[in-house]
This record gives sequence, C-alpha cells and structure tokens, in this order.
Amino acid sequence: MTNRSKLFFTIIVLCIALGLAPFFPEPHLIGKIRWLLGDPSTMKIIDWFDLLMHGAPFLALSYLLISDLRKRFSHFSQK
Repeated sequence: MTNRSKLFFTIIVLCIALGLAPFFPEPHLIGKIRWLLGDPSTMKIIDWFDLLMHGAPFLALSYLLISDLRKRFSHFSQK
C-alpha cells in the first residue's frame, strides 16, 4: 500500500467517523448543512466552528481527489 493510498484510506475513515457521526437520527454534518440552508442567522460561532470541524475531512478528500485527477489527466493537456 503506497503512502497516497494510506492517506486516502485515512481521510475516508475520518469522513465516516468525524463527518457523519452521530449516525442517528441523522448525520451531524447533514443537520448543520440543513441549518445553514434554512436560517444561518441563528448560528453562533461555535456552530460555524463545528461545521468546519465536521466538514474538514470532506474538504480534504475533495482536495485529494481533484489533485489526483489533475495528475492523471495532465498528459492530455500537454499534447
């Protein structure tokens, strides 16, 4: 297993564990996003920090996926 694969695995585990916990009645991140889309004016500083902490693994996974795809498809733009 390469270092890149280990990093992907770690980030995916963090997405499941930190981003989605608690799983019932709904994932915490989903609740925060619903709150943000509904009425963000009632959110306090701690709620914004909580959204950032629960969303950070997904942002890291998005960054890794985009950078990996850019590396894989960069040879098409060099022709």
